[in-house]
Amino acid sequence: MSKAERTREFIIEKTAPIFNRKGYAGTSLSDMTEATGLTKGSIYGNFSDKDEVALAAFDYNTKTVSGTVRAEMDKHSSYREKLMVYVDIYGNFLKYPFFHGGCPVLNTLLEADDTHPLLKERAVASLMRWTERIAELIRGGIAAGEFKADTNAEEEAVTIIALLEGAMFFTKATGKATYKKGIMKSLEKLITSL
Repeated sequence: MSKAERTREFIIEKTAPIFNRKGYAGTSLSDMTEATGLTKGSIYGNFSDKDEVALAAFDYNTKTVSGTVRAEMDKHSSYREKLMVYVDIYGNFLKYPFFHGGCPVLNTLLEADDTHPLLKERAVASLMRWTERIAELIRGGIAAGEFKADTNAEEEAVTIIALLEGAMFFTKATGKATYKKGIMKSLEKLITSL
């Protein structure tokens, strides 16, 4: 990796949590220079503009989340256990550093929906990949005889994500973990009933 590539990675790693917590509009150049210890010229010498940094930060945040989920899933052999990883991770999201500020997909979609087409496009693509990954797990579970043959994989995947994101939304909005616990119980029942 070249020095320029290392510098870009450093900037992304240091600014990604800020973009996730404050959003695109709320993250200032001062926030980026303070987090990295670099000058404005150094940041914009490695990125063409704030948009490029924000897109790279979003990619970094979602890659970090999905990498952790995959690593936890790899510890399990059954499809049901793999899906239950979501209950564990999202049910205990405060112990995972990448959730500082909430789910990057949810945060970005809420902010960029009507304000930033490039970020919205990136977040929607991430959401659709996530949906497909869960649907693939469900289809695998059907093929392995773990789940009912008539299970609609895509419909259940969308429901799982809606419950996960709903738990994040309610917990973040209210500061009450009871909502998260209740939603995670519902998610666990759903996965058990597949």
